[in-house]
Amino acid sequence: MTAEEYYQQGNCFRKQGNWQEALNHYIKAIELDPDSPAVEAKKMLDDILAYYCKDMYNP
Repeated sequence: MTAEEYYQQGNCFRKQGNWQEALNHYIKAIELDPDSPAVEAKKMLDDILAYYCKDMYNP
């Protein structure tokens, strides 16, 4: 698969709420193409997960 295909599949997983698979696909896309739009998508997803995983949400 190409970096673009991994990126697109990552987007599909993200829309389904499957964060882990989305991250896996974005990482693979970045490995294949360091200039892929997956770089920005992964940063966005990292920010979302960092926000949701704060201690106040895990009493």
